[in-house]
Amino acid sequence: MKKKNLSVLATMICLAAPTFADNTLNIGFIVPNPIGEVGWDHELDRGRQMMEAHFGDNISVTAVDSVGEGPDATRMMNRMVAQGADMIFLGSFGHMNDGIALAKRNKDLAVIHAGGYLTGERFATYAPRHYQASYLCGMAAGYVAENAKLGIIAAFPLPEVIGMMNAYVLGAQSVNSAIDNVQVVWLNSWFDPARNRSAAEALISGGIDVLYSLFPGTPAAISTAEENGVYAVATLSNNSKFAPTKHLCAGQTHFGAIYIDYVNAMMNGNFTSGDTFAGIAEGAMEVAGLSLDLTDEQRIAIITKQDEMRAGTFDPFTGLITDNTGAEAVPEGVSLDISGIKSMNFLVQGLDTTLPN
Repeated sequence: MKKKNLSVLATMICLAAPTFADNTLNIGFIVPNPIGEVGWDHELDRGRQMMEAHFGDNISVTAVDSVGEGPDATRMMNRMVAQGADMIFLGSFGHMNDGIALAKRNKDLAVIHAGGYLTGERFATYAPRHYQASYLCGMAAGYVAENAKLGIIAAFPLPEVIGMMNAYVLGAQSVNSAIDNVQVVWLNSWFDPARNRSAAEALISGGIDVLYSLFPGTPAAISTAEENGVYAVATLSNNSKFAPTKHLCAGQTHFGAIYIDYVNAMMNGNFTSGDTFAGIAEGAMEVAGLSLDLTDEQRIAIITKQDEMRAGTFDPFTGLITDNTGAEAVPEGVSLDISGIKSMNFLVQGLDTTLPN
């Protein structure tokens, strides 16, 4: 497989070529929650399966799910090291501090962490460019929003989530200039099916045309939209089976593309710490589950825009972009760099919510 040119943030630190017992790379893989049918943990595990299928007998993987933050995670990491792990993949933001401490203690170990903001020798982080698919799904939402009313259920007011919300609204406004006053419910949770459903019901009762479920960890909101005849947009996974008639669009993540690059680098002695930010161009993200209710012209427009992102000729965060206070957020002709995207702290014009101080 050809090595992808992944965008990297922070200084790179190359490790010496390791020696693997019996030429097999031993990998530990920790997922924070039970593996569901869609969502974060499902996609982490699907990425692991893609990685194993790609490398076959050249790797040996010990995978454990339902390992949350705290002492259990620490014990599991240490156990994997004691059992000979050469690499450990960590799936929760709460695994970050223990993971970087583990890397410091074990000079031959590579630790790869999903998300996070710390980097260090033998410790790397990665994140997909979710905002790219959010823009494309926003286009789909703008096309079908007859009343120009959109609703978003968002997990936490973190830069990654804010970036996805912003890109979604910008995408919608690019095809429907009437989009404004986008309603937002903050869950302040990654996984809460009951509150996810009640938030969906509240937004639907307010007359929205499209519901965007942003990092829910559960298909509850998507199912609720289907039950109420409202279009739904999903994060991370194609949720079409939970909304067979009203699934509008999903941002489909492919973590396996990222994992394969890390393993190739480790095998070749080229593992680098730092932060990988991979998107459509690298095969880590794509739009999926587009509704057949979209016209052929609308579907073509969305896929064409995706191709422009893949080619690097279009960036959702290129100015002029105005925030929801009327101030200039991104100047005309300027594109936000990785640092600007990863530290995003403004809401675009059209979002009817505020960020905590």
